[in-house]
Amino acid sequence: MAVTKPRREAREQQSAEVSEAQIAVHWQEEGYYSPPKKFVAQANLTDKGILKRFSLDRFPRYFEEFAALLDWYKKWDKTLDTSKPPFWRWFVGGRINACTNCVDRHLAKHRNKTAIHFVPEPESEAIQHVTYQELFVRVNEFAALLRDFCGLKAGDRATLHMPMVAELPITMLACARLGVIHSQVFSGFSGKACGDRVSDSESRVLITMDAYYRAGKLLDHKEKADIAVADAAKDGHKLDKVLVWQRHPGRYSSPTKLAEGRDFTVNDLLAKYRGKRVEPVRLPAEAPLFLMYTSGTTGRPKGCQHSIGGYLAYVTWTSKNIQDIHPEDVYWCMADIGWITGHSYIVYGPLALAASSVVFEGVPTHPDAGRPWRIAEELGVNIFHTSPTAIRALRKEGPDEPSKYNHRFKHMTTVGEPIEPAVWKWYHKVVGKGEAVIVDTWWQTENGGFLCSTVPAIHKMKPGSAGPGIPGIHPVIYDDDGKELRAGSGKAGNICIRNPWPGSFQTIWKDPNRFVQQYYARYCKNPKSKDWRDWPYMAGDGAVQAKDGYYRILGRIDDVINVAGHRLGTKEIESAALVVPEVVEAAVVPVADPIKGKVPDLYVSLKTGLKASEEIAKKISAAVVSEIGAIARPRQVIIVPDMPKTRSGKIMRRVLAAISNHQDPGDVSTLANPEVVDKIKELAR
Repeated sequence: MAVTKPRREAREQQSAEVSEAQIAVHWQEEGYYSPPKKFVAQANLTDKGILKRFSLDRFPRYFEEFAALLDWYKKWDKTLDTSKPPFWRWFVGGRINACTNCVDRHLAKHRNKTAIHFVPEPESEAIQHVTYQELFVRVNEFAALLRDFCGLKAGDRATLHMPMVAELPITMLACARLGVIHSQVFSGFSGKACGDRVSDSESRVLITMDAYYRAGKLLDHKEKADIAVADAAKDGHKLDKVLVWQRHPGRYSSPTKLAEGRDFTVNDLLAKYRGKRVEPVRLPAEAPLFLMYTSGTTGRPKGCQHSIGGYLAYVTWTSKNIQDIHPEDVYWCMADIGWITGHSYIVYGPLALAASSVVFEGVPTHPDAGRPWRIAEELGVNIFHTSPTAIRALRKEGPDEPSKYNHRFKHMTTVGEPIEPAVWKWYHKVVGKGEAVIVDTWWQTENGGFLCSTVPAIHKMKPGSAGPGIPGIHPVIYDDDGKELRAGSGKAGNICIRNPWPGSFQTIWKDPNRFVQQYYARYCKNPKSKDWRDWPYMAGDGAVQAKDGYYRILGRIDDVINVAGHRLGTKEIESAALVVPEVVEAAVVPVADPIKGKVPDLYVSLKTGLKASEEIAKKISAAVVSEIGAIARPRQVIIVPDMPKTRSGKIMRRVLAAISNHQDPGDVSTLANPEVVDKIKELAR
C-alpha cells in the first residue's frame, strides 16, 4: 500500500485516540482495472440493467430471482414476512430441502461429474474425486445412520468438530437431508470451545474425526472430543453419542481410545447401511439449516441461526453471479468449512450450481509456497478464492512461485478482511497472471453471503476497495448520531444495510434480545414500527464511501480481533487468561501484523506478591490455546505491575494498544496511575 511520506508522518504522529477507521480514510484512492474481455464474454451476469432492476423501489420482489435458482417442493406464498421485525421470514410457505438442491437434482445431467476434489495434505496421498453419484450414495448412507442409529430427526442439533476432509460436506448434507440442524466447529478450536458450543446448541450427537494432517503432522483430534463431552457435562448437558470418522478408513489413527458405549467409529457402522436411501424431508423455507458460532464481544460465543430457503437462495445466486461459477468450472475456495465462508462458498453455493469444489486438508505453504499452484495446475482450477492473510503469506514465502506453474484462473475472490492495494496488485499480476478478474468481497458470519463486491463483468476493479453493494443490497454509512455520511465525504462511519436480505441470519440461537440489541437497536428509527425501512442492520464495521460509490471497509468498531480472517472476541481471550490462578486482570489488544492482519497482545497483572516469570507467561499462553485454540495464541504475554486505569477503575485498552503498535498513547495525565505507562513501555517488546 503506497503512502506518501507526509501522510505516513501524519499517521505516526496521531495519538491512539484516533480510530483505525479515521486513519484509514487518508489512504489514497487507487486506479481502476477493467475486467478482461475474455472473461466478460463468458460471464453469467453482464446485464447492467440489473442494478436498476434491483433498486429499492422493487424490494423485496427482486429476491425472487435468487429463489428461482432452486428446486422447490412447494413455491412460497409470501416473499418476505415483516410482521415481527427484525425477525424477517423469507419465502414463507415454501417447502424445500438443501441436500436435494446440492446433490439429487444434478444426477440427471452430472452424475459422473466430480462434485468434490479432496486434496490430502501429504502429496504422497492420492487426490480423491467424489462424483455427484458417489456423493448421493454416501450422503444417503450416512443420513440413514444418523436417523436409524442415532435417532436424529428434523429440528435436532448435531455438533460437527471436523477438519477439512470430504467427510465434512458429506456429513453436513446428510444432516440437511434429514432437517437436522448442524453446527460445525472449526477444527483448530479446542475441546473446551467445542464443548461450549455443544451445550449451547443442546446437540444430541457430536461428530468428529480421529486425526488429520496439519503442517506435516498427523494430529490427534479425537482427544478434543473427550474434552468437549466433559465440558458440556459441566454445563449439565449430556451427549447421546460421539461418532468418529477415520481419516484412513479401516485404521484408527488416534492414540485416544474410544469410550465404550458412547463413541462409535462411523466407518464400521456404515457397512450396515450400504445401499440405503433416505427420502429428503420437505422442510419449511424458514426452518433452520445450521448454526454458525461466532465470537462475541462479551460472554459466550453466539450461535447465528441460518434458514434453509433464504440462505441457500442467497449463496446460490452470489456464487453464480459474483463468483461466476458455471457447472463446467473447477472451483477452489481455500477457506475452512469451519467458518461461514466454507459453508457458503465451498459447500452450499458451488454444489447447488453443480460445480466441482476443491476441499484441501492442509496448510497452503506446506511443504512449500508452491503447493497451491501445483494443486491448481493438476486439477485445472479456474476460480480461486482465498483470504488476504493467505495471499500475504504466499507472497512472503514464495513471491515468484506462481510463475513456475501452468495454472490459469479466470476469476479470483478475496474475503475475510480488507486487502492492501500492494498485495492486491501482486495477487492480480502474479497469481492471476494479469488474466483473472478479482472480486474483493465484504460480508460477515451473520450475513450468509457477500454484501459488497463488484459484479465482475460489469464493474471495474479498484485495489483496496470492496466495491458497491451487490445487486439487491443497499448499504448506508451512519455517524455516531445516526446522520448519513455521503459518498466522497472522506468521513468514516458505521456501515449498515438499509434493507433485509434472504441470506441474513434469523436470530441468535436462544438469545433473540441480543440479536435485536446488537444488530438493529442502534439505528432503529421506531422500535414499534413494522416497516423494514425503520430497521437498518448495523454490521459493526467501520467504512468510508468514495465518490464513485465504492466502499472501503476499515475493520471492526467493537473489540473483536480479526486474526487471519478468524474473528476472536477479546473477552473470550481475557476470560481464558483468567483461568490461570496467578492472574487477576487481563486485557487484550489488537496488533498490526504483516501476514495475519491483526494478532492479539495479552496484558496481565498478577496477584500481589507474585513475581513475573517466563514460566507464568507460558502458562497463560497455554491456557488461551487450551480454552479457545491455537488461532487465539497471543503474540506475547506482557506481565505488568498494574493496568493503566481511569479513576473509576476502567482499564484503558487504547493505551495498551498504542504501546503494542508503537504509537503515541496520547495524554495519560488523567489516568489514576499515569506513572505505570512508562513501565509498561519498557516491558512490551
